[in-house]
Amino acid sequence: TDYTNQLLQSMQRVYGAQSEMGLATEQLSRQLLEYEKQNFALGKGDEEVISTLQQFAKTVGELNTLHSELATEMADRMIFPMIQFREKDLTEISTLREIFGIASDEHEAAMVKYSRLPKKKESEKVKAELVGEVAYSRRKQHQASMQYYCALNALQYRKRVAMLEPMLGYTQAQIHFYKKGMDLVSKKMDSFLASVSSMTQSIQAQLDSEAEAMRLTQRELLSMEDTVYMPDRDPVPVNRTLIQKAGYLNIRNKTGLVTTAWDRLYFFTQGGNLMCQPRGAVAGGMVLDLDNSSVMAVECEDRRYCFQITSPSGKTSMILQAESRKEYEEWICTLNNISRQIYLTDNPEAVAIRLNQSAIQAVTPITSFEKRGAGSPNPNRSWEMKIVCISSAPEPEDLIVPGTPIQFDIMLPASEFQDQNRAGGRRTNPFGETDDDSSPESDDTLLQQVFAVRFLGSMAVRSGQTQEVIYEAMRQVLAARAIHNIFRTTESHLMVTSSCLRLIDPQTQVTRISFQLQEVTQFAAHQENGRLMGFVVEGRDWSEGDEEGEPSFSAFVFESNTEGEKVVVTRHFSCMNLSLSFCVCVKDPEALAQLMKNMPLTNDGKFLLLDSETGDTANGGVADEEESEA
Repeated sequence: TDYTNQLLQSMQRVYGAQSEMGLATEQLSRQLLEYEKQNFALGKGDEEVISTLQQFAKTVGELNTLHSELATEMADRMIFPMIQFREKDLTEISTLREIFGIASDEHEAAMVKYSRLPKKKESEKVKAELVGEVAYSRRKQHQASMQYYCALNALQYRKRVAMLEPMLGYTQAQIHFYKKGMDLVSKKMDSFLASVSSMTQSIQAQLDSEAEAMRLTQRELLSMEDTVYMPDRDPVPVNRTLIQKAGYLNIRNKTGLVTTAWDRLYFFTQGGNLMCQPRGAVAGGMVLDLDNSSVMAVECEDRRYCFQITSPSGKTSMILQAESRKEYEEWICTLNNISRQIYLTDNPEAVAIRLNQSAIQAVTPITSFEKRGAGSPNPNRSWEMKIVCISSAPEPEDLIVPGTPIQFDIMLPASEFQDQNRAGGRRTNPFGETDDDSSPESDDTLLQQVFAVRFLGSMAVRSGQTQEVIYEAMRQVLAARAIHNIFRTTESHLMVTSSCLRLIDPQTQVTRISFQLQEVTQFAAHQENGRLMGFVVEGRDWSEGDEEGEPSFSAFVFESNTEGEKVVVTRHFSCMNLSLSFCVCVKDPEALAQLMKNMPLTNDGKFLLLDSETGDTANGGVADEEESEA
């Protein structure tokens, strides 16, 4: 019985392993099919692997069926006979052995009683009872022993059958399993396994060649100098035509009321959006919409290569830091290209290249500007400007001294309010009362027109008698802004009166700078971009010690802030022409009266109507700090 239990335990272990083999092969087949759904990032050659694994999964599924059949046969032909032998035969022997033991004990007790009969006084009745009890116990013992001995004799044969029959069933089940497996492999798998073997060898050969190429590349990289890895040592020139960019940037975040911290994150552009992907994140998120946003270089006390991105509304801004000068310039140019919505065009790369070539041409010195037929942006206008004819086209060095500094903004001094009160030589009455004497500025009401403009820059020039000097100043100002990535300008109101030109702050209504009209020697607009205009102002330089002072000239360049370029330029020129006429006629009262009679005025008679346009260019509703399109 002990041996049978141990043998049955071993057989049950084999059966359990076979059942587990079926479950394991089923799970393996499902897992092979899951490979297709993984979408691995490094998926080179996965198409062949997916199809091959699907074929393997099908084969493993068929093998799983064979393993399940083998487990069923083991249970029927190996486990069941052994359990039946143990539960039937061995249990019957144990029961008969117990019955034989009980019968033997009863016989012994009857013999003890019979042996105690006395010799002298025998009772026939008691003797007969004891004799009958002994006979009954002997018969019962004899029958139990006969059954027990017969079962023992039969067990000798049943034991041999019980030992051989399970192993016979196990062996036959294995042979049946292997036969079916051989048929499956030999008929269906020979060609497939051969192709998989050749494919594996090919992949291994590719791996060896790729590993060898990588070793050579690593050897070449390790042999390079340390300057290759140093920042700001990149020999590749700056690419200003990019419409998408990616790389690490440092972003400044506020950690308190006055404290900030810098975080290094991975940024990239996607369409018109700036995206950011933190370390360990699966994907990036949008940080800022770049359409119509402004990008400019900023100075940080503790960092280099910093630039700021501001949304069109001005409510959202961020300061970023690039790793090198090249990355710094490329990020600014790329973000500016995206903010101009170049990526929405049919061929954004070509548009970016064309804009870059325009910037390069602006930096390249030129000898002359092409003139239109009438020498003005609108040859059909009813008035004419004075054109100074020159015998030959001047060189840029003859117009502007090389290296002349450019001023990109007009700073309003703190004493400007006092200067404006002193400018007329007359103190303003704080109670609003005025004297009967008319002020020198009262003549301005004869002509007063306001234009919304943006100041681009000013610089000293050598001459103020030709329009070429204004064109050259425009070229140098725009080139300097492009080179130094200066794209932001400040909006102002340019007031043209009969006596002077004033540049007024639209918010405070403070005059930033003022010129007398007789000091303006030239006024011209760009021949290709009608929104660009400029004029030359004559001044005096007393640095040489001369009492009268040497004449000096300065060119001022502006950009109109409206969409109607032709209307704006025409109004500028007509207003300038009328201002010059007023300057001539103001000395002659009769000529002035005749001029006023021929000019259309408003209903109240205070202002002059330049044309029939109803658009109000003097409204300063546009916020400051807009991006220039120059």
